[in-house]
Amino acid sequence: MDRNRRLTLLGVAAALALAPALSAEAQQPAPVPDSVPRLEPGRTVERDISARQVQRFRVALDSGSLVRVALIQRGIDLVVSVFGPDGRRLAEVDSSADSLEQETRALARRTGEHRIEIRAYDTTAAAGRYALTVVEVLSPEQIAGLAAYAPARAVITKETVQSALDLIGLTYTDSELTLLLRGSGLAGRRSAYNAMRAVPLPNSALPSLFFQPLPPAVPIADRAPRFAPATRGITRPARLEDVAFWTITDLAALLRTRQVTSVELTRMYLDRLRRYDSVLVAVVTFTDSLAMEQARRADREIAAGHYRGPLHGIPFGVKDLYAVPGYPTTWGGEPYRDQVFTETATAVRKLEEAGAVLVAKLSTGALAMGDVWFRGTTHNPWNVAQGSSGSSAGPAAAVSAGLVPFALGTETLGSIISPATVNGVTGLRPTYGRVSRAGIMALSWSMDKPGPLCRNAEDCALVFNAIRGRDPADPTTVDAPFPYDAGAPLAGLRIGYVQAAFEAHRDGADLDRQVLEVLRGLGATLVPLALPTRQVPTGIILNAEAAAAFDELTRSGRDSMLRQQGAGAWPNTFRSARLIPAVEYLQANRLRRMLQEDMRTLLEGVDAYVSPSVAGANMQITNLTGNPCVAVPDGVLRNGDWSSITFCGPIYGEAAALEVARAYQAATPWDKRHPAAFGGAGR
Repeated sequence: MDRNRRLTLLGVAAALALAPALSAEAQQPAPVPDSVPRLEPGRTVERDISARQVQRFRVALDSGSLVRVALIQRGIDLVVSVFGPDGRRLAEVDSSADSLEQETRALARRTGEHRIEIRAYDTTAAAGRYALTVVEVLSPEQIAGLAAYAPARAVITKETVQSALDLIGLTYTDSELTLLLRGSGLAGRRSAYNAMRAVPLPNSALPSLFFQPLPPAVPIADRAPRFAPATRGITRPARLEDVAFWTITDLAALLRTRQVTSVELTRMYLDRLRRYDSVLVAVVTFTDSLAMEQARRADREIAAGHYRGPLHGIPFGVKDLYAVPGYPTTWGGEPYRDQVFTETATAVRKLEEAGAVLVAKLSTGALAMGDVWFRGTTHNPWNVAQGSSGSSAGPAAAVSAGLVPFALGTETLGSIISPATVNGVTGLRPTYGRVSRAGIMALSWSMDKPGPLCRNAEDCALVFNAIRGRDPADPTTVDAPFPYDAGAPLAGLRIGYVQAAFEAHRDGADLDRQVLEVLRGLGATLVPLALPTRQVPTGIILNAEAAAAFDELTRSGRDSMLRQQGAGAWPNTFRSARLIPAVEYLQANRLRRMLQEDMRTLLEGVDAYVSPSVAGANMQITNLTGNPCVAVPDGVLRNGDWSSITFCGPIYGEAAALEVARAYQAATPWDKRHPAAFGGAGR
């Protein structure tokens, strides 16, 4: 095309409707004289037009017709308006856009007499020339593909823009607003939004931008993990249910020595899950058929001498965000209670390859928040009048009550650490990218982290070792060493502690300070730390990503099906997050990167550090930076609730955090306490 006669195709798209600073005449249709030329579909007319001139055309359009306007010779700005059969303006587009070529279209949604008006504004004191075409009526299939060009709900005005600016705390001058409206940028974006919304995006569709933790300043030692030696002298109790609270290591000893079969263990845990589910409301779906098939296979393999390791034949549960073929993956929400996937979540597949046996899909607070899901509230086994916290509500409650030896949860902002604390169990939130998220519901692509909830730190290390590693289905995953050593002494280790948090006056602070004394007694050198004070608006990042992940739910109106509808519930949060500007989302992530650098610098001189689990800023900071933490119970508060402490490490530093946690648990009794109402010995 001749560069001197480039066509800028100005589609009269209602989805691109603008409201430039026009005269009152431009805001209301003028009377149409009889001499207005009549257009015919498929026939193009060309016209010269000078500044401040208005030209009008009349055309009978069928629903589904398209209208195009092409600027052939620049020299003027054109404002093109389309009025429907009832005289209402359906669209208005300004030709002052910066793009050299652009094709957009107005789609007539009603049949009848339409009027097109072309107004010219002087830019070079020269006349301009344009072409106007009415395209033939499209088929229903073609119309469906042009959903982005549906008539706009409202014209964009100065008042519209100023209201939007008020929401985000910005002010533009009147001249800036006028210039903003003369271009087609705002309406063009609205058209682009509509075009994107016409493309189905499943929750599993990944964004092209990936979050990446900053590797530690000192590389992690590259050697294989060394777990605790197999328990010797273990004998089967007369009553099998007495092993309900045993650790993976002890259960594995029974299975390996063939004192118990996986089928027996599986049936026992399935019986307990059924017996107590009416109390805890923790089971979404029992997977009996799959479990018995996997247990029988495990027994055959163990009998044949093919022992896969300490998870072989061990029953487990998963939070109902993990896909398992043939069973619903409900995400805890009414709109998804019948949703079934054909894929297996990578973490579940890896556990199956290790020989573990899936007995149940356990509750998650709806769409990974809280402990309320479509059946009700999941309860805390230590106090069934309380919820179990969330969103890994079912996994934490089931492990605490001895209904499964371990379970998989996920954390975005506290969903492993918080329920581990409330239910008095051990929970590991790994480094971001250490465990694949493939086959798991996405809430926040840059913050979601799968991890285990177990009896103790050693069990967490065993499960983590099985599920960690690179996965082609999740491009954020890494292969990083896990040099865990169950026998590693704390003598010689430099363990940081968040000084301000331990010196604070709050309920449970005395329990946390006792943790420091235990660590000192084990030979560790304690180093006071001050967490970074850089402020990062976590909600801007998390809520923007969550709203994108559940865009279709919001726009379809099916969010009204969720049980929780308050101001802080997901439906309202998703709607609110639509008003987060992209610029602010990126600025928040730039601040986040600076926070990552702060944390890497802070941890250069320590092997691990300790912090209260939920008090203070540590949980929020480490979820933003991706640092790993393991939460373990450290005592009972005055009101009878559990308290917990977290041991955290540098990026990919799970081994050090778990070693410190294991040493602490070996020196204290808290991980051996189990709720009496479910057959445990109590506190």
